[in-house]
Amino acid sequence: MSHWLERTELLIGAESLEKLKRANLLVVGLGGVGSYAAETLVRSGVGKITIIDGDEVDPTNKNRQLQALNSTVGRQKAHVLKERFLDINPDLQVQVIDNFMEPDVMASFLQENQFDFALDCIDSFVPKLSMILTLRKMKCKFISSMGAGGKLDPSKIKVSDISKTKECKFAQQLRKILKSKGVTKRVLCVYSEEIQIKDSLKLTDGSNYKKSFYGTISYMPAMFGMTMAAEVIKRLMK
Repeated sequence: MSHWLERTELLIGAESLEKLKRANLLVVGLGGVGSYAAETLVRSGVGKITIIDGDEVDPTNKNRQLQALNSTVGRQKAHVLKERFLDINPDLQVQVIDNFMEPDVMASFLQENQFDFALDCIDSFVPKLSMILTLRKMKCKFISSMGAGGKLDPSKIKVSDISKTKECKFAQQLRKILKSKGVTKRVLCVYSEEIQIKDSLKLTDGSNYKKSFYGTISYMPAMFGMTMAAEVIKRLMK
């Protein structure tokens, strides 16, 4: 029987595939963006991955999150994905952290562990900001997701430094805060140049660091996540 990565090796070559197998990656946030980013990495043949999310599957997740099914509602997102990933690759080394990490805890965790690449798929400002600042301080390679909500056009998705982002309110706000911390560039991100649909915004009670959120459709967060993974894979193979 053919090896499950035979077609990947045919495309990228044995040397690049070996680099992916040796890679140790981190994905923080397993929502619509992070779940697809993580699975794309797993299906590419990465050898070791740590996934972090403290949330449970909610029925409202089913429109965009990979692990969200009727049968998984109420279960921890990270554990559902771990089972799925091991079903894809039984040899995968996967570490699960199934809680929301406060900024100081996240900083300590990042300082105590070494990753070849980190994927920031967090959708809340405070923990995202802390993670970005810590990763830059450590000079760890990383990519960060901006806002996929309120958007419909996948052709507008781009990969760029945060200093070059356009028409993304999330990136605009994050840029402003980062600038106050002395950071103006060297934050690789995935974003969309599409103008957000204003009527899709909903205000919240501010729990879990969120004061509001935009409506989403199935493919946009997924494509953000897969674009992030594609960029990481490309850089790992170099």
